[in-house]
Amino acid sequence: AMSKSAVKISSDLLSNPLCEQEPAFLEMVTAFDTAMKRMDSFNQEKVDWLWLGNGTAGGILESFSSVFPSLNMAVKRREQTLQDYKRLQSKVEKYEEKERTGPVLAKLHQ
Repeated sequence: AMSKSAVKISSDLLSNPLCEQEPAFLEMVTAFDTAMKRMDSFNQEKVDWLWLGNGTAGGILESFSSVFPSLNMAVKRREQTLQDYKRLQSKVEKYEEKERTGPVLAKLHQ
């Protein structure tokens, strides 16, 4: 989106009447316009590359996981750890809401 805006700005500058009056300004704006168009096409190539596969960025992850099986295992371990964390966090919140008695405090500090 940023590069699209920069391309629009550079094309607007090229249509500015000052470009007709000042050759140096026209040269600078033309160079800026060329650079912004190159940047936009480069960014678009990178976005297109990321969305190859099954239409999501996950397609890239799937292709890497076949090359690097340990990556797939690490992602699964991370997901499992995240689920465990959320489960334990909800238990802690539940015990914090209860009355502070001996057994509750013991479970809270495990």
